[in-house]
Amino acid sequence: MTLSDSQTRDLAFKALDSFQIEIPSWGFANTGTRFGKFVQAAAASTIEEKFADAAEVNRLTGATPTMALHVLWDLPNGLRDVPEVRALERRFGIRSGSINPNLFQDQEYKYGSLCNPSAAIREQALDHMLVSIEIGKALGSRDVSLWMADGSNYPGTQSIRKRIGWLEDALRACHDRLAPNQRLLVEYKPFEPAFYHTDIADWGMSSHFARHAGPQACVLVDTGHHYSAQNIEQVVAWLLHTGMLGGFHFNDRRYADDDLTLGSIDPYQIFRIFHEIHQAASDGLALDVAYMIDQSHNLKGKIEAVVQTVVTAQELYLKAALVDRERLAGYQQSCDLVAAEELYRGAFWRDVRPLTAAWRAARGLPADPIAALRASGYVERIAGERGSRSSAVSSYA
Repeated sequence: MTLSDSQTRDLAFKALDSFQIEIPSWGFANTGTRFGKFVQAAAASTIEEKFADAAEVNRLTGATPTMALHVLWDLPNGLRDVPEVRALERRFGIRSGSINPNLFQDQEYKYGSLCNPSAAIREQALDHMLVSIEIGKALGSRDVSLWMADGSNYPGTQSIRKRIGWLEDALRACHDRLAPNQRLLVEYKPFEPAFYHTDIADWGMSSHFARHAGPQACVLVDTGHHYSAQNIEQVVAWLLHTGMLGGFHFNDRRYADDDLTLGSIDPYQIFRIFHEIHQAASDGLALDVAYMIDQSHNLKGKIEAVVQTVVTAQELYLKAALVDRERLAGYQQSCDLVAAEELYRGAFWRDVRPLTAAWRAARGLPADPIAALRASGYVERIAGERGSRSSAVSSYA
């Protein structure tokens, strides 16, 4: 059945009202590559500046009420920094989002953190995880997002099976400390910085560790953490089917974990992922999926890049929401391959920018957030205030 313009508008507004995406504090700071970093005058170098930038993005897009925090970069003093963060939440109207432990930066982690052969270093890493969980409790943050750099570079240099057991024990201990409303999101990555094996290399390993940890643990999918030919939407479909999908770190990639702005290389892939989620919801699956951004803006202006990503995510989410699933199901059942693919592709090629602009106007938001940011003079003002100070962030995951 073809929807009327008013029905399409109502469906679009409902979809956009339901969509929120978390932005990362480190997306506003001076980050870089293994070769160095290019400093931007407007980059945030304090937690206060990060909250200010996050508030500006939310003012423009209406879809980013939370900001992910990195424990060592944003709360270097642990729980003692919580009162300051709470005050910044009230001041800027932005809530603390997922809590991200740092298990890759300290020199002790040269041979791993939770999987290090040294029991003392494993204990140090576990203590950091437990502090991160307590920070989440104190801030009212639901999700603790775990990514580790653990792995090895050369065959025979580590016992892969022993490391599996060490990680199982650690994640179970973390799970036992979660509050009833908290979740542990277990992220995976096939390579980098370890190039022979990583201890959580794919979604199957991540699912195993999450199940072993307990019912409040699930899988975090970073769209940059896959091999080039991998069918990510199939991974998403499996995680949805098994009830193990907890959330996403969205970015785009051309070669490996490039952390480029969402949709800049393959927007069709993100559309396909969102379609699987909408389809699962349409099929009656109970979903609780956290949408988060994890990108490194080394060349683009940081705030512009975040706004650009949020707008793109809204558009792709809406395109997938407007797929005529009843007709598509009919074509799939009858194996009418061309009709099914044309309906699917047609939804992707549909220009939804007028609908998103209308939704923004109805919600008192700028119709064109990037143009509004440029017209506001915000970036120029903070560049003048912040000058050329370098961020305290010295590495990026």
